[in-house]
Amino acid sequence: MYTQFFGNYLLQRQIVTNEQLLSAMQRASKSRLKVGTLALHQGYMTTQEIEECLYLQTREDKRFGEIAMERGYLTEDIIRELLNIQGNDYMLLGQILVEDGIITYDDLDRLLFTYRSEYKLYDLEDDIGNRDVIRALIENAFLIAEVKASEHPIKYMELLYNSLIRFIGDDFTPLQPMGVDEYPVNFAVCQKLVAKKEYLTILDMEKEVAVEFANRYANEQFTEFNEYVEAALQDFCNLHNGLYIVNVSNENSDELQLEPPYTITEKILTIPNNCIVLPIQYTFGTVHLICAF
Repeated sequence: MYTQFFGNYLLQRQIVTNEQLLSAMQRASKSRLKVGTLALHQGYMTTQEIEECLYLQTREDKRFGEIAMERGYLTEDIIRELLNIQGNDYMLLGQILVEDGIITYDDLDRLLFTYRSEYKLYDLEDDIGNRDVIRALIENAFLIAEVKASEHPIKYMELLYNSLIRFIGDDFTPLQPMGVDEYPVNFAVCQKLVAKKEYLTILDMEKEVAVEFANRYANEQFTEFNEYVEAALQDFCNLHNGLYIVNVSNENSDELQLEPPYTITEKILTIPNNCIVLPIQYTFGTVHLICAF
């Protein structure tokens, strides 16, 4: 999940534009990390050493690893270790931005350091399952939107990001969150969670985006917006919210009731409760999550 938040981190600091980030995400989905990028991440090589090897590659018909070994920067065992690493997605995104000329390796090294330091991501390999880290990232989103974040919204958003990655794909990044009282709907699937008070969740997107979202979720090839696309989005919403109810019940013995999902189109919604809008940029379009807690 760190890749998605790293993209948002770059957007917030105006390191990249939405268009540049989207292009990099699309390429990253079809790429793999290079040895030089992995060596930088693992601390085996400096940016200057990497740039030297890249320059020599333009003069010699050799692989990066071969040149790095000849220069004494890497050993055969280290190269084997790097090639065995499954890959760090947020590093891959940084690599693409370097290749696009948007940042340099020096920039990437500095940005990764500040990103890790700010969110205490000192060892991502060990922290992947660390819920405290994810909570800190989600709390920051609520802070930016100036929306009060209690336990329910944080847990809900944590599960939502995992649901998107699991059922739709990880090629997304959260954009700037917003706190709103009204929202203009395109095509939205809505569902209410009822406990001591009512919670409303809305998944809104353009119909063209809904088609691709449904394709990924249902593993189908819908070519146009129809009732099957609508049903797929309702099912995603119902599945995610059902998982959330199970989690909450298991942890706190709280009783939540889930009402059937429904759809609305082309309407201005007035949302009186504490509400946050989270635009989520996928490579196929933007999905807006609206939650009223």
